Amino acid sequence: MSRLILLNKPFGVLSQFTGGKDGVDDTLAHLVDVPGVYPAGRLDKDSEGLLLLTDDGRLQARIAEPKFKTAKTYFVQVEGVANEPALDALRAGVKLNDGMTRPAQAQLIEPPEIWDRIPPIRVRKSIPDSWISVTISEGRNRQVRRMTAAVGLPTLRLVRWRVGEWAVDTLAPGEWREIDI
Repeated sequence: MSRLILLNKPFGVLSQFTGGKDGVDDTLAHLVDVPGVYPAGRLDKDSEGLLLLTDDGRLQARIAEPKFKTAKTYFVQVEGVANEPALDALRAGVKLNDGMTRPAQAQLIEPPEIWDRIPPIRVRKSIPDSWISVTISEGRNRQVRRMTAAVGLPTLRLVRWRVGEWAVDTLAPGEWREIDI
């Protein structure tokens, strides 16, 4: 039977078990002590939220490979006010330096009721911020950050909330649970 672990990856942790600059504290090794599981996809060190770990190579490929178009939903705090033209641009697909993205689902949302980030984001009193929900079906390097920047809304905080049918839900940063698949 395959294993699937849902982990709420904290800010500042690499999506790998070895090779961190600061030793074990900045890798998954200090969070998940389960042999033989590997991340299905990646989440940047400065991003947080749902990371799936599995020991099943086929499941890992189904989750991570762009050809399978697994939907990934992010809550994104952006600098500036997310207006309809910017959201429409995300919905149409954005031209990045590595080509056009697939169209995303994007909408303005109320600030989500989630954990505080440690350390907190830098807030500037003279520049407003807003939250958007973005769902993509590909996974280019730093894609959501590059997409929001391309439409004039630099990302301040990025939280992956859902991957396919799985969501981070009530897991606190650093917590994980194994689910039956």
